[in-house]
Formats: sequence, C-alpha cells, structure tokens
Amino acid sequence: MTTAVAAPFRFFALQVVTTRRLGPSLVRVTFAGPELRDFRSDGRDQSLSLFLPHPGQDEPVVPLELGEDWWRGWRELPDDVRAVMRSYTLRDLREDAEGHTREVDVDFVLHGIGPDTSLRAGPASRWAARASAGDRVLLLGPAVADNRAIRFRPPEDTDLVLLWADETALPATAAVLGSLPAGTRARVWLEVPHAGDVQDLVTEADAEITWFVRERSGGNAAGDGPLALDAVRADRLPSAGRPYAWIAGESGCVKRLRRVFAGEHGIDRRRVTFAGYWRHGMTEEQLRAEG
Repeated sequence: MTTAVAAPFRFFALQVVTTRRLGPSLVRVTFAGPELRDFRSDGRDQSLSLFLPHPGQDEPVVPLELGEDWWRGWRELPDDVRAVMRSYTLRDLREDAEGHTREVDVDFVLHGIGPDTSLRAGPASRWAARASAGDRVLLLGPAVADNRAIRFRPPEDTDLVLLWADETALPATAAVLGSLPAGTRARVWLEVPHAGDVQDLVTEADAEITWFVRERSGGNAAGDGPLALDAVRADRLPSAGRPYAWIAGESGCVKRLRRVFAGEHGIDRRRVTFAGYWRHGMTEEQLRAEG
C-alpha cells in the first residue's frame, strides 16, 4: 500500500525503533519503515507533521484513501478517532549504502510529564513518554531534499549567524549547527527548563553557545519572556558585518527578540528568519483554528 499524497510532501508509514531520554524534558524517538527510502531532506530546520494514534488505537487514523482531500476527511472525523497531529522538526536521518533514508530521529519535548501527567501533558507528550518499539505513526514529510519546509537560509554573504531557541526549537538548532561549515562564526542563545536538558552540540562552526536554565531563574515559565533578552540586547554585533538571525520557539518570545535584532541591532528584517513553534497557554489545535 502506498501512502503518497503529493510531491514534494507525502505520507510515510513508520514504526518506532528505539527511544532514548535526553534529559528531564526531552526524549528522542527513532523511526523506520520501508517507505523512508523515498524521504529526502537537506536537514537544517526541516519541518515535519506527525500523526499519532489515540490510546487504544493500533495506528493513527487518517483517511489516506481520499488522496489529496485527506485533510478535509481528517478534520471531519470525531475528535477521539482522528489522529493527533503535531508539528516537529527533523533532528537527524541515516542513509543506507545506496543513499536511501533508513531511519529518522525526532526529539519530543515532554511538556507536563510528571506526577500530574494526565492533567498537564498534551497527547503528543503522553505518547512520546510511553512510546516503544513497534508503535505505528504517520509522518508527513518531504520527498524533495530542498523544500519549502526548510526555513534556515542565510544569504551567501552572511559573516555571522545568530540563533535563539527554546527547548521546542533545540532539535532544529542542533541540526542547523551541525550543518554549518568550518569557520562559520555563530552566536547561540538556548533556553531549557532544567539543567539536565543542556546538551553537547556538535558543530564545526566557530560557535559561542550560551545556555539559560529556567529552574535557575526563579522557575520562570517559557511564556514569561526570553531569559536571554538582556544578553542579546547587550551583545555588540560588528557594525560593518552582515549577520543573519534565526529565532524559533514560543511565539511571544520570538516576537520580542525579532524586535531586538531588527530594531535595536539594526539587522535588515529580510535577514531575520523567525518561527513561532508554539504559543504559551494554547494548544496546537487552538492555534490551527486561529489560522
């Protein structure tokens, strides 16, 4: 059975291979499946959509038989039947000897996982916390390596890369850093809930990475504003440079930092890429309904 929908994006039927806890707030899930041989991506901040089953379902319910009209059919399904859809970024992929993708990694943030998990955590966090080998999902991803769901695109004349991200954009940031060639100058500000979420990031770039941990800052919530705000404001950027900024995470924090980079530091707005991955106090369903 084929799960293709339309190029350059299509559905891939996948199964969990392994899971690995990366820290208190993050778990890495590795997926595989024969259809992945047609998956193509240049990486960086590649965006994906995952469709997850509800508890008690063997696989996610998406009406693929409707072809390109699957979205309408999916929206019309009952809430407790329709597959849970969440947006993620590709953390990594591995290819076989012939250059075909054989595995992909996706890092999940475990929002609200703890003693009161059933009250606070969303369906994707609950699924990821309990995922095990053989669990089935659908991935809507690219069949063309250079596609519009990759947003990190610094101009060729960039001489300094500036990155800010919270935990939801940490996988994308790690992938971006891994893609930067040797000699690239980069300044990176990363915010995570717990000290155990700090990671060793591999990059050949000349990167200055600063971590901000919320539990060390009076328990600030992710929606209270970026902890890195003062540090970003105080950073002295080269007056004659050609920087490129990429900002991703909670939408309110992203907006504030965009104003700092473009307004206070004077970076051309066309050289600032920003993405609100989530909004404090709202579910993805609410954001989708808002448009």
